[in-house]
Amino acid sequence: MKNIVLALFLFTNFSVFSQKPCEIDTNVTDSLGTYKSTKQHIIFERSFAGNSTNIFFALSNNNGVFGIETQILQRSGEFIKAICFDASSRIYLQLRNGKIVTLLYAGSDSCGTFIRDDKNGNNRILAGTFAFAKENYEDLKVSPITFMRIKFAGETIDYPFKTEFVSEMDKKKYEPENYFINYLKCIEN
Repeated sequence: MKNIVLALFLFTNFSVFSQKPCEIDTNVTDSLGTYKSTKQHIIFERSFAGNSTNIFFALSNNNGVFGIETQILQRSGEFIKAICFDASSRIYLQLRNGKIVTLLYAGSDSCGTFIRDDKNGNNRILAGTFAFAKENYEDLKVSPITFMRIKFAGETIDYPFKTEFVSEMDKKKYEPENYFINYLKCIEN
């Protein structure tokens, strides 16, 4: 009996301490409705041979429609080919439980912005909002993501998810596989 009580106590403490705190970036209510979004998190980072790609997600709730504000940052000393979002763009998330969740692009055609930095490096930033359907929303709360595929206008690129990594950009630890498990609760209410 003591072992059962001890196990229950430890389980309760671990589950309380393992939940991530909500970091809300925007929370607005006005005559048009409500909009709430979380702080951006790096969910993918790749750096190789002077080229880097970072993908950021921020969850949003726009009048009850849940979505992901997605930002892709590419850096290189060489020319960076444009990648674009259009009406056919999608994000496919493969969950550990075998299901695939599809997010639909909810914006106008965009190829992002090209910027040269002060060190003569090339940077390309592409941002867009993807909405998810109610039927696949619940799966994201319980199953980690193992793989992401983004269908751009004209090409598809695959991004494997890591369990965790320390970002070269800001030296913080991120857990992309559990991003939705940890943060979907932040935009639900």
